[in-house]
Amino acid sequence: MSEKPIASPCTSICMLNEDDICVGCHRTSREIREWSYLDRDQRLDVLVRCGERSQKNNPFY
Repeated sequence: MSEKPIASPCTSICMLNEDDICVGCHRTSREIREWSYLDRDQRLDVLVRCGERSQKNNPFY
C-alpha cells in the first residue's frame, strides 16, 4: 500500500513576517517555494520545523 501524499500546510493566511516566516503556516519563503519539489521525508522535516516555529512564536504556549 502506498503512503498518502503530504499536503501543503498552507492556511491561506499568506504574509511573511520580518524573519521571512509565513504567519499562517510558519514556513520560510524558501520552504514555500520548494514544497512541490520535496519528497515525503523532506516535507515531514519542514512540518517539524513549522511546528517548532509555531510554538516559539505563540504567546499563549
